[in-house]
Amino acid sequence: MSNKKAVIALGGNAITLPDVEDTITNQFVNTRLALKGVLSLVAEGYQMVITHGNGPQVGNALLRVEAAVGKAPVIPLGICVADTEGGMGYMIEQSLLNVMYDAGIVRDVVTLVTQALVDRNDPAIANPTKYVGQFYSQEQAERFREKRGWVMKKDGERGWRRVVASPMPIGLVGAEIIRKLVDDNVIVIAAGGGGVPVYTDEHGWLEGIDAVIDKDLVSAVVAKNIGADTLLILTGVDQVAINFNKPNQENIDVAHLDEIRELFEAGHFPVGSMGPKIRAAMKCIEEGGQQAIITSFDYAAEAVAGSAGTRIIA
Repeated sequence: MSNKKAVIALGGNAITLPDVEDTITNQFVNTRLALKGVLSLVAEGYQMVITHGNGPQVGNALLRVEAAVGKAPVIPLGICVADTEGGMGYMIEQSLLNVMYDAGIVRDVVTLVTQALVDRNDPAIANPTKYVGQFYSQEQAERFREKRGWVMKKDGERGWRRVVASPMPIGLVGAEIIRKLVDDNVIVIAAGGGGVPVYTDEHGWLEGIDAVIDKDLVSAVVAKNIGADTLLILTGVDQVAINFNKPNQENIDVAHLDEIRELFEAGHFPVGSMGPKIRAAMKCIEEGGQQAIITSFDYAAEAVAGSAGTRIIA
C-alpha cells in the first residue's frame, strides 16, 4: 500500500442535491456518484479519512423533531448531529464498499461517530451565527425565544431561523484510534457534520453543547491528526475564484499560502460559501500539510493529480 495520506471532505450536497427530491433512494444514488472520484484515490492506495457535511440532513432531523412536539421527547441538536453522522456514515460506507467491490478492490471501511473537542470559553459560543433548521414567522420566532431560549435571527426575506454557535474545533475524542486505523489501511469515515461538539468540564468529564462545527475546519484537524499530505475539499464548483459570478471573475489554479491569505483577508471569500473552505485549507498548510485542494466531485482524481481544481501550497 501507498503511504500517501489524504482527508477527503464531502460537501453536504454530495448526498442531498438542491433540486432533487430528498428521498433515501436518491441519497444513495447521489452518494455513489459522489464516490466515483474518491474510488480512484482508493485504487492508488491512499490511506484516508472521509468527512462529510450534514446541513440538509440535520435540517430534516430538526423538522421531524418539531413535527413530533407533544408526541415524542424533544431531541437536542447534538443528538441530531450524532444521528446524522451515523446514518450518513452508513450510506457512505455501504456505497463505497459496493463501488470498491465492482472495481475489484478489497479494503476495510469503518464509520466512527466522532466527538469534536471545543473550548468552552470560545467567544463563538456566546455569539451564535450559524443558521439551522426551518424558517419561521416573527411570531413563531418570538415564541421559541421565550419558551425554548433559542436565539432567532432573520434570514433574508424568507423569515426567521434559529442560530447556534459554531466554535472552532481543537481536537478529536478518539484521535489515536482514528490514526491507528488509517495506519492499518482502513478507510475511516469520521467527524461527519463537523462531529458532535463537546467540551471538558471542571471534573474532566465530556459535555455536549448545542452547536455545530464547520465540516471543513474539523477536516483540517483530522488531517493534522493523521499526518495527511493532502486535504481534498469536494464542493459544488470546479475551482476557487475571486470576484465570483462577476464579469471580472478569475479562477485560481495554484496559490501559495501567503497569496491565498492575502485574498482571504481582502474579503474575496464570503463566510457563507467559500470562506470556511479557504480557512480550512490555510489551517491544513499551516499545520504541516503539503497541499489543500478545492474542486468539484467530478474532478477529484484530476485535482489530486494536479490537472484540475485549485491547489493551495506552502
